Amino acid sequence: MKNYISEGKVIPGFGHAVLRVTDPRYTAQKKFAEKYIKDDHLIDVVNCMYEVVPPVLQSLGKVKNPWPNVDAYSGSLLTHYGIDEYFFYTVMFGVSRALGVLAQLVWDRIYALPIERPKSQTLHWFKEQAGI
Repeated sequence: MKNYISEGKVIPGFGHAVLRVTDPRYTAQKKFAEKYIKDDHLIDVVNCMYEVVPPVLQSLGKVKNPWPNVDAYSGSLLTHYGIDEYFFYTVMFGVSRALGVLAQLVWDRIYALPIERPKSQTLHWFKEQAGI
C-alpha cells in the first residue's frame, strides 16, 4: 500500500476532497446495512475495512483523510440488492447527482436566489408558496 500511495494513486472508497472525517453518506449506508442486511459477506468485508484501512493510511503520514467515503459502502449495497453490473455504478452515481442539481434548481426558482441553503419545509409550506 505504501508504494501504491507513493506513486500518487488513491485507495478507492477512502479519502475525500473536502471532508476530513468519515463521509456522512458512508455512515448512513452503514446504519442502513446494520438494520436491514444480515449475513452478507461483502458487507462484512466493508465493515472490516473500516477498522483496518484508516490506521494503515494514517501510519503512512501522506494521507490527509484516511476515512471512508460514500463509495466504500455503496457498491456492496448495490451488489446485495442484485445490481452487479459494476460499470453501471458510475452511471447511477451520475444520475443521482443530476437529480440533486435539478432539485437545487427548483429551490432556486422558489426563493428567486442564485444560491441558497434551504431548510426542511413541510408540504403545507409548499402549498402556501404555490397558492394552493
